[in-house]
Amino acid sequence: MEAETEVLVVGAGPTGLLLAAELALAGVRTDVVERRTHPQPNSRALNLHPRSLELMDQRGLAERFLAAGRTVPGWQFAGTLHTPLDFSSLASPQPYALLLAQSRTEALLEERARELGVRIHRGHEVTGLKQKDDSVEAKAEVEVEAEVEVELRGPAGPATVRAAYVAGCDGARSTVRRAAGIAFPGTDESFTAMVGDFATADHADLDRARQHGILVSRLEPGLTRFVVMDPERMRVPSTTPVTLAEFRTAVLGVCGTDCGIGNPTWLSRFGNATRLAGRYRSGRLLLVGDSAHIHFPVGAQGLNTGLQDAMNLGWKLAACIHGWAAPGLLDSYDAERRPVGLAVTERTEAQTLLVELPLVERYRRPARLLCELFDTLLGLPEVNRHLAGQLSALDTAYPPTTSTAHPMTGRRMPDLPLTLSDGRRIRTYELLHEGRFVLLQLTAAQDHLNHLTAPEHVTAVTARTEPRALDATTEVLVRPDGHIAWATDTTDPHTLDTERTRAMRKWIRL
Repeated sequence: MEAETEVLVVGAGPTGLLLAAELALAGVRTDVVERRTHPQPNSRALNLHPRSLELMDQRGLAERFLAAGRTVPGWQFAGTLHTPLDFSSLASPQPYALLLAQSRTEALLEERARELGVRIHRGHEVTGLKQKDDSVEAKAEVEVEAEVEVELRGPAGPATVRAAYVAGCDGARSTVRRAAGIAFPGTDESFTAMVGDFATADHADLDRARQHGILVSRLEPGLTRFVVMDPERMRVPSTTPVTLAEFRTAVLGVCGTDCGIGNPTWLSRFGNATRLAGRYRSGRLLLVGDSAHIHFPVGAQGLNTGLQDAMNLGWKLAACIHGWAAPGLLDSYDAERRPVGLAVTERTEAQTLLVELPLVERYRRPARLLCELFDTLLGLPEVNRHLAGQLSALDTAYPPTTSTAHPMTGRRMPDLPLTLSDGRRIRTYELLHEGRFVLLQLTAAQDHLNHLTAPEHVTAVTARTEPRALDATTEVLVRPDGHIAWATDTTDPHTLDTERTRAMRKWIRL
């Protein structure tokens, strides 16, 4: 690989690959290094939630993913509950989860990254990392000099790469996080569960296994996943290897049959350690995905949260490298995404209790009553919709920069049907395929059009939409990640020009 790059992404998992693709889409020279020599064949994560699917849609990738998986209308709030969260009631063009093995998600994202020119180097491990000067804030964030030196060990021996920025997408034991000196506080694991993928299973017993709290998923023809939480083995450390005999004994003990499992393709153990990085940025080093947050995989939020981290960071980092970022833009990555990481880790801790307590004999009866109460609450549409919005990440909204901001500011831009001034019909998300800001003037909300002036990095669009689609909103500035940077109900041309310019200056160096 070359001795210098603009961004070095460490880790070729889904988060690292999406971040690299986003940077390349914005014209940033990007390299990915991965210590593994081949893609990971096993899949811890099995699905993409609605917000992640929306992000794929915003880049024109949704059909690739949907063709590779299977949609389901909801997901479990906690594995011990019988009432699922209903995604189909949520306002989204993708109101469902997509069952898709992580290995397939990685393959699709790698395909995307390579299409955009990302260079992926497997078999390269980071052995050292040093920033020349981590006081980036003291400089104008338009400098793209290689300020970080990264020592690598690869197939050809040791090598040094210099980069303007380094993104740590290298998981819970992140080398980048340790080199940055960023704390990773939280709690150690207090119990573990086992996961296994089996080529042989007696499908007649699967419903019985599910009724006893074993999570069962059909991954692909001829392969079935079991996740079992065995009271007799819940204190075994996650570092202890799992054997087929142990797994069979656990399944038999929990549901009275071993379900005929055999021919495992993967056996593993995982725990409920929960940690959140003290910050997501140290100078030119940034943390994304599992390097910034880990938790028990209840709700399947880990991979999805990482993808959403990458989408938030990609355009901001590109703006800094290309020199059009407003001052402080890169700091907004930590300001926006770390609170999301905190909320996810706290909510998963709450859900994990509903999994762990029924395994402890002294709490078994009250835990059953608690789960029955939660099942009753999830049967209430408003409660179910509230928790579904949280778990799906469709309710994620970033805090506005002013107290007088429009109520839509920071929220997801809805995928509206639009009719452009030339008569073409298009959806809002199609305007985001290039990963640029979009300034959208909605003519249904006003009697006359104003002349739109937009800087180089913003696509200006005048369109007609359904009456009352956004109430009285006249203009919307949509960020590259699909969140609303600014909106207004104003129709006065002079006021519009003033508000628009002021809003853009918060994000773009005009």
